[in-house]
Order: sequence, then C-alpha cells, then structure tokens
Amino acid sequence: MTLALDHRQFHTGAWARHGAALAATALALLLLFARDTADLARFYWTSTTFGHCLFIAPVIGWLVWLRREELARLTPMAWAPGLALVALGGLAWLAGAAAGVALARHLGLVLMLQGSVLTLLGPAVARGLLFPLLYALFLVPFGEGLEPPLQRVTVAMTLPLLHLAGVPAQVDGVLITIPNGYFEVAEACSGAKFVLAMIAFAVLVANVCYLRWSRRIAFLAVSLVVPVLANGLRAFGTIYAAHLTSVEAATGFDHIVYGWVFFALVMAAVLAMGWHWFDRDPDAAWIDPARLPSPRWGRTEPWLAAALALMIAAGFATWAQAIATRRDALPPRIELPAVPGWQRTAMSRTAPWSPHYPGADHFLIGRYADGQGRAVDLAIAVYAAQSEGAELVGFGIGPLRENDRWVKVADEPPVAGGAAIRVTAPGPAERVVASWYRVGGALTASPARVKLATLKARLLGGRQAAVALHLSAEGPRARDGIAAFARALGPLDALADRLTEAR
Repeated sequence: MTLALDHRQFHTGAWARHGAALAATALALLLLFARDTADLARFYWTSTTFGHCLFIAPVIGWLVWLRREELARLTPMAWAPGLALVALGGLAWLAGAAAGVALARHLGLVLMLQGSVLTLLGPAVARGLLFPLLYALFLVPFGEGLEPPLQRVTVAMTLPLLHLAGVPAQVDGVLITIPNGYFEVAEACSGAKFVLAMIAFAVLVANVCYLRWSRRIAFLAVSLVVPVLANGLRAFGTIYAAHLTSVEAATGFDHIVYGWVFFALVMAAVLAMGWHWFDRDPDAAWIDPARLPSPRWGRTEPWLAAALALMIAAGFATWAQAIATRRDALPPRIELPAVPGWQRTAMSRTAPWSPHYPGADHFLIGRYADGQGRAVDLAIAVYAAQSEGAELVGFGIGPLRENDRWVKVADEPPVAGGAAIRVTAPGPAERVVASWYRVGGALTASPARVKLATLKARLLGGRQAAVALHLSAEGPRARDGIAAFARALGPLDALADRLTEAR
C-alpha cells in the first residue's frame, strides 16, 4: 500500500514539475512572438475563412482530457532531442519572417510549441498525445490557395445547372451573367471557408469515431466532396432565385442562409452518412501506456530543457531582428522614364486604375499614348527593403487591393513575359494588367519566386531593393498595346536597376 502511494505521488510530482515548465515555456514563446500571436488571434476573430480556428484550441483540450487516465500512468521526462523540433520551428519562422510569408511564421510558432511538448514531457507522453499534437496544425491559417480552383469548380457546376433550368446564362471567367444582372463567383463565394472547416471537422470525427483506416479515408473523402457539390448547388440556387426575383433579394437571402443554416445542414448530412460505419467503442481506452515506454537516453532536467528551448527560439528571433535592419540606399526622387514613340498623356477618367503598394518608398503611375490610338498605364513601386506590410506581393497588395472596385475576371496568357490578369469594374470597364518584379537581382513574374528571391536576399545578403512594374491597358487592343509598350520600354531589369541606383 505504501509503495503504491509513493508511486502515485511520484507521478503527481513529476507531472506538476514538467507541466509547470511546459506552461511557462509555452507562455514565454507566445510572448516572444507576440506579433504572430496577435496576428493569429486577429485571423481567428475577424476572418470568415478561418473562424473555425477559434474552436481548435478547445478541441485539443478536450482530446487531452479524454486521455487523462492513461496519461496519468505515464511518467513525463525532459528529453533533449525534442529541441530539434523547436529548432525546426524556429527555422520555419525565420524563413517566413525573412520572405514575408505569414503562413511560414505561424507554422513555425506552432512547431515550436509542439517541440516544447516533446522536449518537456518526453516521447512517451508525446506519442500518447500524438493526435492532439498533430491536430494543433489546424491552428495555422492555411488553405487560401484553394480559393481559385474552387472558384473554377463552382462556375463549372453552376452554368450547366442554370442551362438545365432554362436560365439563359453566360460565363466570362468568374462572372456569370443572366438577363437581369451578373454574379461574381468571388473568392469568398468559392466555398473554401466551408471546405477548410469541414476538413478540420472531418479529421476530428475520423479519429474519434473510426478505427479502420479504410473508413477514415472514405469519411474524409466524402467530407471533402459533399461541401464542394453543396456550394455549387448553393450558387445555382442563388442565381436561379435572382432570375425569378431580383439580384438584391437573392444575394441577401443567400448570405443569411449560407452563413447560419447551410453549413449546419451539410455538416449534419455528412455525419448522417458516416454514422452507420462508426466502429470505435466510446468506452475504449485511447492509448495503451504499456506500449509507450520512455527511452533511456536523452534525459535532462525540465527547467534546463525549458531554458534551452527558449534560447533556441530567441536566437532565431534575434537573427530575424538583425536582418530586418538591412536596407539599400535609394535615390531621393525617381521619375517615369521617357519611352521612344510614346508620349505622356492624361490618366483615364472613365476607368481609372492604380495598384496598391502601402509602405513603398517611391510610387509612380502615368499614362502613355502612341500615334496608333493605343494607351498604356505604367505603374512603378520601389522599396529600399521589404518588411511586413511593405512588400511586393501579399494579400491586398499589388494590382488589386482588398475590396477594390476592380474585380479579377480571369488569368490571361503572359504578355511580354509578364503575368497577366483581366479585371473589370462597374461601368462596365475592362482592363488587362501585366506584372513584373525585380528583387535580389532576379526579374520574375511569379509571386512564389518573389518570395524565394526575397528570402535569399534577406538571409544571404546582397541587394535588398525591390521593384514592382505593372503595365495596364483598356479595351480589345489591351494586350497588343502592352506588348508594344514593353518592347519600346526596353529591358525591364535594367529599368528597375536604374530606379534603385543611389545617385
């Protein structure tokens, strides 16, 4: 009896020591990376796409609570090799900070927290908490890349359904036109937020309610396909209702129903389809402590491990702070170039357009015309160095700003090597916008390559100055005008370098 009591007291004391060290380390990490912690909280609270992330932390707490009896039979230990995961998270965070990629920073912070659990509780406890730890990855706001393909899927589903219902409809990119109005299948209407929330929900259900991997995979597949199909039916129903009534009445009803009723109904339908195949006993143990022995190597003291984890994290934060001070000297003033065969003219009054570059050190925009009736707008943004909110590419930064009057219709084939998009605005007015970027000595039209070049320049040194160049034109001859102007303008990398040379 005495031995059993002493053993229980040992477990309780070990959990108290290691739990306190873990709590202190997690709090210190959240404070050390306070900007990212605040960013995540803001994303969760204000973004409709990532609102489901508000529920992830409580769900993780519930999953740990379900395992409490089995975990109490394990002895936590501080395990030095777990620091490797902390370092991996710090490296991911540093890469995100250097390249201006919020996703990498947020992922790095979560990895550092996961590494702290492994380091301060040990591999046996971490294996017992494997699913809750992996589920913590849903704390990272990811999945915005799903929006463009889901837009295309929604359009591809909606148009045939409208024709089947006898509604005369035409499609142009993401715009669907019917006789009494037109609808933009916007990114917010792509169903991405619905799909992302369903994925998080489906992964949870697959773990909690199923044992067989075949059934888990089948449930995940259904949970992915059903909301995509449902979103296409919702879009069809909205446009069909507008055909019968009015655009205003249909869209107002759609937002209410989709926000409060539709998601719940689809979630209930998916659960109903999978209910019959649930095969986990609700009273069964979640983990088998006997199969989770602690290793005999790598042990250390919990508070020493906590100090080492924080030192590693602080080292990456200090590194990021050091490289953040790098800036190139720029000329105090820049001017739009003279272009052979083209003359400066007044900006468009019928369809004015301007890209959005907050924080740019220099920003210029002007219109040029030639003798053949073609007119092209040239926009230039120059940075001495990129930083958070002052960067070449990002959400709401570039050819279109957030909630812009201009709406992207479709991607266009490249023009003179530049990435091109077609945009429209009320009027109606239509433009083609071609984009190039110069950073780290590279000229590219790819936002992904911009981020990679930025990362290389920040971490390895070299030129920090960055330039965005946009050419835009209206009307049916837009592409021809942009191509002709780009030829007359000459090498764009040379132009960008002239704009960043200190004089």
